[in-house]
Amino acid sequence: MSGQKTGTNASSWVVASRRSSTASRAPERRPAVEAKRTGPQASRGGRGGGGRDAGLQDPPLCFGLKNHFVGLVIGRGGSHIKDIQRTTSTKIQIIKGYPESLVKIFGTTAMQTKAKAVIDDFVKKQEENYYSERKVDIIAFQPSVERGRGTDDNVAAEDRPLIDWDQIRQEGLKWEKKKWADLPPIEKNFYKESTATSSMTQVEVDNWRKENFNIMCDDLKDGEKRPIPNPTCTFADAFQCYPEILETIKKAGFQKPTPIQSQSWPIVLQGIDLIGIAQTGTGKTLSYLMPGFIHLDGQPKVRGKRGRPGMLVLTPTRELAIQVESECSKYSYKGLKSVCVYGGGDRDRQIEDLRKGVDIVIATPGRLNDLQMNNFVTLKSVTYLVLDEADKMLDMGFEPQIMKILLDVRPDRQTIMTSATWPYAVRRLAQSYLKTPMIVYVGTLDLVAVSSVEQSVIVTTEEEKRSHIQTFLEHLSPNDKVIVFVCRKAVADHLSSDLILRHISVESLHGNREQRDREKALQDFKTGKVRILIATDLASRGLDVHDITHVYNYDFPRNIEEYVHRIGRTGRAGRTGVAITLVTRSDWRIAAELVDILQRANQNIPEALKGMSERYKAHQLKKQMERKMARTQGRPRKFY
Repeated sequence: MSGQKTGTNASSWVVASRRSSTASRAPERRPAVEAKRTGPQASRGGRGGGGRDAGLQDPPLCFGLKNHFVGLVIGRGGSHIKDIQRTTSTKIQIIKGYPESLVKIFGTTAMQTKAKAVIDDFVKKQEENYYSERKVDIIAFQPSVERGRGTDDNVAAEDRPLIDWDQIRQEGLKWEKKKWADLPPIEKNFYKESTATSSMTQVEVDNWRKENFNIMCDDLKDGEKRPIPNPTCTFADAFQCYPEILETIKKAGFQKPTPIQSQSWPIVLQGIDLIGIAQTGTGKTLSYLMPGFIHLDGQPKVRGKRGRPGMLVLTPTRELAIQVESECSKYSYKGLKSVCVYGGGDRDRQIEDLRKGVDIVIATPGRLNDLQMNNFVTLKSVTYLVLDEADKMLDMGFEPQIMKILLDVRPDRQTIMTSATWPYAVRRLAQSYLKTPMIVYVGTLDLVAVSSVEQSVIVTTEEEKRSHIQTFLEHLSPNDKVIVFVCRKAVADHLSSDLILRHISVESLHGNREQRDREKALQDFKTGKVRILIATDLASRGLDVHDITHVYNYDFPRNIEEYVHRIGRTGRAGRTGVAITLVTRSDWRIAAELVDILQRANQNIPEALKGMSERYKAHQLKKQMERKMARTQGRPRKFY
């Protein structure tokens, strides 16, 4: 072959006498591999890629390979192609091209044939799998063809049955109906309005809402709106028919409901889905727990015969889950049993508690999804669902787990969602999982820091942070209690070690610590054994310690929402607090938002922070102008 003259077609391939097994496929499928034998120039092109001397004497066997099969033939890290080369004593070279890549096999003719057969067989199997998986999509989106027009491809397409999507939807609805057919009926409305509440005039209601942090309500139902219930100004107005709850609240020593509780209880007790937006420390937990107790006890099916949970509370962090479970135990009602399920805890013990039968499950999405997928917990009996701190759950990436969990919760449930902010992601979640809800929010849907906290901002450098916090800690009084927030776990460890070496008693709290160590750190902080806690944003929510006097933001958080949650750890339950925040040059992107927060709370704004905000705005404006100029000047685009 090398002695023949090929002229202008010297670089063309000559079809080998050996045909691939894929050549006999149906006409509508183009063969994935087409074998060809090269001439002398192709043999020179493979120089350096050959194996043994005997193999180099024969011209390489060349053929085309569809690009989407190249990665499969090579394998991860070249593992598959290395196996082929080893078993066939050949050297294989793949040259990327379009629409096909060129495969060259170097070696003896017999070994080339063997390697080619191995690749053909592998590609055939992959292609069959590929087309079997894609067959439905190909048929569904194939364009219509006039009958009688003449290619085999069109005839084959016409013979294939089209998918009846209407029938598929009907089958899905039948399956859904069958899935929930055997569930017992559900009762939702347990509200009896008191005389004092019903006698309030609209002017009195408006004045009360304005005086209580300008609380706002709205009905999100489409069409005709429902009347917003009047607020229950006392505990007796809300729970006049439930003396056990009134007795429990009396023992706790509360004087009157918080604004979010007064307005949300009449709505939830009527069985209406609710979205509650309020700052941390405003009593959102009891706003859904108390009606939840009444809801569980009032169901038509006797509680002892259910044997499965009827109330589910999803929370973003372990600390918040433990806190909610503690509130359930504190305000226990008619022997309702609750269990806390979270990652890092004793999984076997949690499974055992679930098997014994519980009424309330408080869980983090990750661990509950694990137990649900392994059939350790059944959620079909849940009639009262709470998505607590929904914005934090979405921020932590729990939406896929939440979606899987809610597939097994009956669709006619009552759902309560609480959040401290109202971003687009939370609105989308509410639209997906709540049915015609009402919304109650304290103050405004704009981000506002709690008014009971004095905010102080110090503009400094990264190198001066240690000296600032050391000076602050040295001037603390014996009765002060402070949380120091940092952004990274390593910073929490380094800072706590540094302070311990200076003989300052501290505890640290972050995700890399064992669960028992985290619980011990929280317990020591709550009891006052340790008065300084260094923590990541893990402690920005669910940490219900009423006597925290100071919050120290050693690192500014990644967004302004977390800043509001952090400083909300102090100034709780009618107390006042102080928040000190260190801001460096690298934090200038949040300066404008921080200035807005300080202005809304009537706090002092440092001139250095104002200057940082103005410089960042000017920087952003300059970038926008540069992009605009680049477009107008017709800068060539890059194509990849």
